[in-house]
Amino acid sequence: MNIALKIKELEFLNHFTELSEKESCEIYIVGGYVRDLLLQRETNEIDFLIIGDGISFSRKIAKILGIKNIVVYKNFGTAHFKYHDYNLEFVASRKESYSRNSRKPFVEPGTLKDDIRRRDFTINALALSLNKNNFGEIIDHFNGLDDISNKLIKTPIDPLLTFDDDPLRILRAFRFASQLGFSVDQSIVAASEKLKDRLSIVSMERITNELFKILESPKPSVGLTLLFDSKVLEVIFPEISTMAGVEQRNDYHHKDVFYHTCQVVDNISLATENVWLRFAALVHDIAKPQTKKFIDGIGWTFHGHDEIGARMMKNIFKRMKLPLNKLGYIEKLIRLHLRPIALAKEDVTDSAIRRFIVEAGDTLEDLITLCRADITSKNPSKVNQYLDNYNRVMSRVLEVQEKDKLREFQSPVRGETIMSVCGLKPSPLVGKIKTAIEEAILDGRIGNNYDEAFQYLLQIKEQYISE
Repeated sequence: MNIALKIKELEFLNHFTELSEKESCEIYIVGGYVRDLLLQRETNEIDFLIIGDGISFSRKIAKILGIKNIVVYKNFGTAHFKYHDYNLEFVASRKESYSRNSRKPFVEPGTLKDDIRRRDFTINALALSLNKNNFGEIIDHFNGLDDISNKLIKTPIDPLLTFDDDPLRILRAFRFASQLGFSVDQSIVAASEKLKDRLSIVSMERITNELFKILESPKPSVGLTLLFDSKVLEVIFPEISTMAGVEQRNDYHHKDVFYHTCQVVDNISLATENVWLRFAALVHDIAKPQTKKFIDGIGWTFHGHDEIGARMMKNIFKRMKLPLNKLGYIEKLIRLHLRPIALAKEDVTDSAIRRFIVEAGDTLEDLITLCRADITSKNPSKVNQYLDNYNRVMSRVLEVQEKDKLREFQSPVRGETIMSVCGLKPSPLVGKIKTAIEEAILDGRIGNNYDEAFQYLLQIKEQYISE
């Protein structure tokens, strides 16, 4: 790829070159934009490094581009504004140093090499010149081009120093590996294990954000396995770490629960970009370690892990600072993830399928996707057998759902009608009668329509009123 020609396609960058000449300063594109340009990945965030006064440069270029809204952070010597679809960030070259108790650096002016040296990884430590005398040239002080070619994550300096300064970089290393499909240098894994407790100075929001970026990657198991191998997972999500080594029956699952879970997350990532559904895949078996029991003739069992796992979520959501409006969705998927497989193992009645549909509610399609992903045996014939049974039951689910109009199920006879017919005031008894009508519909004793439900109300009202 001719980088200079590619950059020239962004015609607004010509103003940057002209201004740098006029101001007698140097300007470079640095960081992720250069990396992604070389990897031919789309990105709209461009970081500019100014050897000089970065804030002054940003204000002058904003004026040239007709930008009025510019955000300036004087303490860090940075500025930001948006131009068309691009987010543009400006920073003056600098050195950084850190205290032991904070990720916020102490900043002082520095050279181009000083600034590049402080970057997290060699693949992000490339500088692309916009200067007239060497426009389009890539400055590579730490062999980042080779590491991109070799698909390798390395740090420009000793990773013990890099991670000690900012331990969030541990998670970023594994996130980049997962996003890009790169390997991680063994020195990074070793340093991550040694410094994993330094993550205590990082906010939980930042940690969770990196974990979710791993879940959003094409193959999340890359990042999850690195988190486990480095023992970082023990610090940031111990409930997932403890699943490793937990043996289970090897019929349609991987024998080890952690590696089974990684496979489920990868499977579901092929089917959906919904990161919350991917998170549900990550936590669906979270209670297996504490429910593990060996039964002769059967092997390891995990009775109740669906319900207990669902109940664990509230504390996990609070600790990890996850949005509570997603809690019910995750709880329901965990609580019901065994139900479709159970239905696939027997000749179930329409009544059982109705109850499953109503309980799943608006998560039905996501639950089906999760359960398909949950079949991870290495024996293809077993996988095909379970999928055939599963597909048969799921086709019945869809048939019953359409036939009985169960998409948003509730009694066709509402509370107001029940109170009028039975001469009742608002009370728990009204709810009991309404539930009795719903149960009759789910059992198939009456149809899911107003006329049959109303007639059934007339039949049962005396029974409930006289209680």
